[in-house]
Amino acid sequence: MLTVRAPATSANLGSGFDVFGVALGTPADVIRVERAPETRITVTGAGSQYIPEDPEKNTVGAVADALDAPAHIKIDKGVRPSSGLGSSAASAAGAAVALNALYDRGLTREELVPIAAEGEALVSGEAHADNVAPSLLGGFTIVTDDGVTQVDTQLPVVVCLPETTVSTRDARGVVPQSTAMTDVVDTVGNAATLSVGMTRNDPTLVGRGMDDAIVTPKRTALIDGYDEVRAAALDAGATGVTVSGAGPGILAVCHEPDQRQVAAAMIDAFDDTGIESRAYQTSVSEGARLYRD
Repeated sequence: MLTVRAPATSANLGSGFDVFGVALGTPADVIRVERAPETRITVTGAGSQYIPEDPEKNTVGAVADALDAPAHIKIDKGVRPSSGLGSSAASAAGAAVALNALYDRGLTREELVPIAAEGEALVSGEAHADNVAPSLLGGFTIVTDDGVTQVDTQLPVVVCLPETTVSTRDARGVVPQSTAMTDVVDTVGNAATLSVGMTRNDPTLVGRGMDDAIVTPKRTALIDGYDEVRAAALDAGATGVTVSGAGPGILAVCHEPDQRQVAAAMIDAFDDTGIESRAYQTSVSEGARLYRD
């Protein structure tokens, strides 16, 4: 049996829609695999009651099929579905790493990205790699049609997750099909600033580069309490705040000494709107880790 810990992720980061992503130190899925004549899936943990165990309807089933690697796959969910933290991507990435090793397929992490992304397509409807890439590779990733660029960083972040849900399909449905050129120029500038900030491990630059006037405003309308939580986080010392992926998770970048007060402020702001939440004080971290039992 092989075990993989696959981290949660935060995609988009405001200005990098469908391009940027980061791996998070916590939470994470744990995937265990062992060879079998045909694929069977067992799911436990956070939100497991909402996740199909039929291999034809589960992201890891698609990964096992793509790798021609039938197995008994046990998924212990640490990343809640419909959280904006790459729940399905974590499972797909973890299964890809585990099955690649179990069957000695010899693929690199970069080569596993499109395979895990196809598994993601079962949930989101399209094979986007902005979550599976950081879950596989770790750090900050930039996904384009030409491949993936990865940057190692240990940037401090807080992710606040309310006890509400936003479906990925709904979040994609509000994305505008056209926008003003001025907004495009602003967003490109912000994305460039964010990228430089990641290479310098600079929370101030990254926070400054997260602003986005195109997609984020449409998605925040789906998250009750977003404006209040964002304002509270900034007041508490966050350098930038945005929707994590499709939401409802909210990502705040900050300096490490401010993490605790930023997390508390975000929880209190959600509480003031009548919504329970939890906050992860974590950092941009490593990708999926393989353990040989």
